[in-house]
Amino acid sequence: MEYVIEMLGIRKEFGGFVANNNITLQLKKGEIHALLGENGAGKSTLMNVLFGLYQPEAGEIKVRGKSVKITDPNVANDLGIGMVHQHFMLVENFTVTENIILGAEPTKGGIVNIKKAANEIQALSEKYGLDVDANAKIQDISVGMQQRVEILKTLYRGAEILIFDEPTASLTPQEITELIQIMKRLIQEGKSIIIITHKLKEIMDVSDRVTIIRKGEGIGTVVTAETNTDQLAEMMVGRQVTFKTEKGPANPTEEVLNVQDLVVLDYRGVERIKKLNLTVRKGEIVGIAGIDGNGQTELIEAITGLRKIKSGKVLMNGQDVTNKKPRQITETGLGHIPSDRHKHGLVLDFTIGHNIALQTYYQEPFSKMSIMNYKEVSKKAKQIIEEFDVRSGHGEASLARSLSGGNQQKAIIGREIDRNPDLLIAALPTRGLDVGAIEFIHKRLIEQRDKGKAVLLISFELDEVMNVSDRIAVIHDGEILDIVEPKETNEQELGLLMAGEKRKSAGAVKGDE
Repeated sequence: MEYVIEMLGIRKEFGGFVANNNITLQLKKGEIHALLGENGAGKSTLMNVLFGLYQPEAGEIKVRGKSVKITDPNVANDLGIGMVHQHFMLVENFTVTENIILGAEPTKGGIVNIKKAANEIQALSEKYGLDVDANAKIQDISVGMQQRVEILKTLYRGAEILIFDEPTASLTPQEITELIQIMKRLIQEGKSIIIITHKLKEIMDVSDRVTIIRKGEGIGTVVTAETNTDQLAEMMVGRQVTFKTEKGPANPTEEVLNVQDLVVLDYRGVERIKKLNLTVRKGEIVGIAGIDGNGQTELIEAITGLRKIKSGKVLMNGQDVTNKKPRQITETGLGHIPSDRHKHGLVLDFTIGHNIALQTYYQEPFSKMSIMNYKEVSKKAKQIIEEFDVRSGHGEASLARSLSGGNQQKAIIGREIDRNPDLLIAALPTRGLDVGAIEFIHKRLIEQRDKGKAVLLISFELDEVMNVSDRIAVIHDGEILDIVEPKETNEQELGLLMAGEKRKSAGAVKGDE
């Protein structure tokens, strides 16, 4: 059997915390091999060992049958191993070409030959069907395109083995389909791929074999064609997982959020929200369905006070909070799970304990007369960490940046739900979470609803919107195109609405009734 990569009995510890314990993974030439596990199971750690970012305490790595020591990413690159990280390593105001050649610049007489590099990159892009503009600036291209730049970066350095870390976490459904095609093209061209993921449908669509790890231990490797999502979920979580969210009918009462004729501009002064109307009532979950970039970000930022409103009104519990400061809006009963956990959810160099106190540190019992009570902060953090199963090496003393993406997300969700807000805005709340955690979060959102709270859910996962929402508002080009009930629609109709096609049935509404 020809393996291009063998990781045999790998052990990795962080100050007594065992992240990987005796794990074996073998990659065949020309296969897509999925590495599956819960948030914090040790998947990224194992791949960071392969890429030379971490050194293992025990075990052996073989590349094409030869035992190797991968002491840093340059050694990995020399061995033909490239890694596309979950959080992209790109310089925003550099061009695509400048990002790709960074650290490997082609020079002639000490001068960087940008034109030559751009031509090579354009040729690579065409060969693999990546469709990237070599001269575009990173800040001007979509997340999906930025990921393609990361792929090109590895190919430019001659990678034969590509590691994709949670590659679909930030992509739209269309971009995911395109990425799967790109991966298949890479395999046809003789590459081999390891994909870290917990999205079972994608594993079934794209992989040849799957290695499952749970809490740092290897559970086994299975052939994808010989398994199914139920079996994979059980191996990953250690119990049966329900994919359908159980919930009774909603009993909505009075309005909590009322958005009236809202107009919001983006940073270039272009109207992104156009005379939008929306209400969310106590005891209901309103889902916002839409293709990424249709005004969802601007809508949430306007409601939460993070972006100026040009005209229109936002009322919370009947109180006008238009253009008020974020803290003033929060104090009217708003909770916010932001779509970008790094930019707006956490201070990465604070501990998890301090991050959990970010919204409440100035209130009793966490502080009195401007003096912090760290004992109370620690007590609250421990309670949320336990209740929301936030896994980390050192509990509330762990730095936020040391947690896996999914565990960072659980900490934010725990913080916001624990405050018991009248309106919880949940923007992409399950992005980057495994099936067990998704099931848990959906239950918590429905619990909030059943306690008489209002929930506004923004998601690009159509099955999540259909499963969890009581009403679905479809946003297109900054307007609410229609409001539908999940039981009266289907994913196909929602997809057409999201693309801007109005319903053919009578009585379709433009705003909110």
